[in-house]
Amino acid sequence: MSAPTLDTPAREALASACAEVADPDGHDGHDDVDGVRPGLVARPTDVAQVAEVMRAATAHDLVVVPRGRGTKLTWGAPPTRADVLLDLAGLDAVLDHQAGDLIVAAQAGARLSAVQEVAGSADQRLALDETVPGTSIGGLLATNTSGPGRVAVGSARDLLIGVTVVRADGVVAKAGGRVVKNVAGYDLGKLLIGSLGTLAVVVDATFRLHPRPAAHRWVSVPAATPAEAQRLTQAVLHAQAVPGAIEVEWPRDAQGSGGVVSVLLEGREDGVAARAATVRGLLGAAASESTDAPAAGAAYPWDTAARGDERSVALKCTFALSGLADVLGAAERAGAHVRGSAGAGVVYAALPPGTGPDEARAAVEGLRRATTARGGSTVVVDAPAHLKAGLDVWGPVPALDLMRRVKDQLDPDHRLAPGRFVGGI
Repeated sequence: MSAPTLDTPAREALASACAEVADPDGHDGHDDVDGVRPGLVARPTDVAQVAEVMRAATAHDLVVVPRGRGTKLTWGAPPTRADVLLDLAGLDAVLDHQAGDLIVAAQAGARLSAVQEVAGSADQRLALDETVPGTSIGGLLATNTSGPGRVAVGSARDLLIGVTVVRADGVVAKAGGRVVKNVAGYDLGKLLIGSLGTLAVVVDATFRLHPRPAAHRWVSVPAATPAEAQRLTQAVLHAQAVPGAIEVEWPRDAQGSGGVVSVLLEGREDGVAARAATVRGLLGAAASESTDAPAAGAAYPWDTAARGDERSVALKCTFALSGLADVLGAAERAGAHVRGSAGAGVVYAALPPGTGPDEARAAVEGLRRATTARGGSTVVVDAPAHLKAGLDVWGPVPALDLMRRVKDQLDPDHRLAPGRFVGGI
């Protein structure tokens, strides 16, 4: 899609609002938002400039799409319009680390790896997995990414305690705080998570930290059938093992035979050793133990660096824990590669390269039937443009009317990334 043409007054207003305003990169499409070319790229360096950009956009009726580090701009649906790409990479500071209070605050453009480095200096961690290399704090919140650690600590919604945002009209607002027990305004922060930048521009966030465990071990076992994978997962969940993660890889190799269930134990060395022995007993004689994570680690089962038509059809499947076997069976029939949290009912699937439109549609529909029947959903996270256009990205959304009302309240002019989220929000 060609870039929109901004008139001179709009360009001048943006130039006066921001440290740097430039035309989008015309060579590699780096500044495109899922194939949609922005009119201008604004690169603020502080919160005041973000607010000025949004005020200028309001005055000139411009649509704004926020970007963190650009690692997940093809997720969701393409925006209906993108006059201004708001690049937040310049807001990249880790603002505060209070080790005694187990909190950390960082700007939206700060990389998750930088936050972990600061927290790690006090043997602490932000218990969120870096599923996409280079992920920023803002991008993590916008897409609600999660990895193996979700079983033990939940997702970003469970760790976020405060957030600063710039509203669509340029007003700076805060919710929550920097004290774990301060719950005022929590709901706004949780509401923004996973909304793909369609409700407000997150400029900084504060999280609860956890101590870094002294020891960890993985116990893994092959599973011949989806039913066996479910039985093994349930055995660990119902024991007193307190797993840090229960991961499933399906199939386990290129030959497509069976899969692997892997259990993470974390904590003090003596406690981890005892719980690992318990888990080995539950998983059977074929179980093996290692301090090394499964080969793929926290990565998704698709190449997150792929661009254009090289991208996989990438899916997120959620379901009640009792539905694991059904979902793995549906994935097998679709020829999909599955990896994710068997212990939390959140797995990710990638269709094989070269999947055609009819095959992609059938695979999504099959997985959607399986997850819906088990109280969950299947969402198309990403796909090449020619396939995504023919897919129902979101599927049924029971609370869609409520979500539209929230959008109308927070962004009445639909100025922020319209079309990126469910139902054209």
